Amino acid sequence: MAKPSSNPKKSLRAAYSGARKADPRPITGKEKPAELLAHAFSAYVGRQERTAFELMSKSMEQDASIFLTLSGAMTPAGLHQSCLIPLIEKGVISALTTTGANLYHDAHRIIGHAIREVNPNAGDLQYRLARIIRIYDLGFWEEALLDTDRLFSAIIRGPEFQKKMTTPEFHYLLGKAIYQIEKKLGVKQPSLLSTCYKHAVPIWVGAVQDGSIFLNIVKLKRLLGPEFKFELDINDDVYSMAAMQHFCRHNGSKQLAIWILGGGVPKNYTLQGEPLLDQILNVPTSGFDIDVQFCVDPVDNGALSSCPAGEGHTWGKVSVEAVESGSVYVHCDVTAVFPWLTHALLSDPKNKRKPMRLMDRMADAVDFLDADVQKRRKSLMKTLDWSVEDAEPSTEGDAEKHEAYVR
Repeated sequence: MAKPSSNPKKSLRAAYSGARKADPRPITGKEKPAELLAHAFSAYVGRQERTAFELMSKSMEQDASIFLTLSGAMTPAGLHQSCLIPLIEKGVISALTTTGANLYHDAHRIIGHAIREVNPNAGDLQYRLARIIRIYDLGFWEEALLDTDRLFSAIIRGPEFQKKMTTPEFHYLLGKAIYQIEKKLGVKQPSLLSTCYKHAVPIWVGAVQDGSIFLNIVKLKRLLGPEFKFELDINDDVYSMAAMQHFCRHNGSKQLAIWILGGGVPKNYTLQGEPLLDQILNVPTSGFDIDVQFCVDPVDNGALSSCPAGEGHTWGKVSVEAVESGSVYVHCDVTAVFPWLTHALLSDPKNKRKPMRLMDRMADAVDFLDADVQKRRKSLMKTLDWSVEDAEPSTEGDAEKHEAYVR
């Protein structure tokens, strides 16, 4: 039996005495961003923001493969122009998961349509009569949608699209086409699609049917029938995400980081690569090593958008290290915080590297995972069958049998 401490007060204070001191200093206007974050962001959401910056910097120091997820209407707000494209060009972002809407609305500007600031309280009935589309406090003419529909319809009719493919393959081809259009038009600010194509950053979209690019695919299929052979392979799409994470885990620095802007499908679609590997395919993995999230949702309503790293760890999505020291949930609007953190990160010259060009390694990644799955084929085949006899009938003793105790 352990001997009780002769000085319990001293024992209880030991951990506290080693904690980081809140170190506020007068702001002079001459501070570097990292210095300001270190001394003026000691508590509350400010501290979360500082921790996010530290983990983003750590992602770069460890040369981690950084999977960024982007939900919401972020390209109309310009977050891709201010933050994501510079981060891609500096080699920071390795892979991207987003919504079809973010890629679709990004195209408005490159074909000459402006997105303007509007009054969100001016009245939607009047906006509709004027044919102005509103995204909270942003607006654009209805013609922006119609012209963008024509753009994507024309591109996707191309011969290179007339086959089955994954969303990274699809968006790589779209990016290539948009890149060529931007060159012809003399576009000064490139789109997210063309930038990802140029730097071989794979783009996954986990719910393609929930965006207007796919709505135009529906139109093409109905109008052109058998002549239109484009098809998305959702099976290979999900597999490719897990394959890329598995490949990055065993190549390069072998460190994985996930930066989550918002929540929604992009968050889960990226994180579920780890349970697919470990739970479904029996391929050992440990989950993401660094987990940085920016979201306004409460964490206690069961929503996946806001679930913290600890909850994700129970599913095998993030590692022990992420839960203990490599995770932060910044409870804020992404647009209010991420531009400042991008500025702070890129203010340090060392936070740049050659792009990983993971899209160029996609086939290698799939082959790498295929080989591991094949090794486990015999044991995996045993997981394919089930019969009613395998189920345990409910009994009065079930409650006691399945009780969990937290000690």
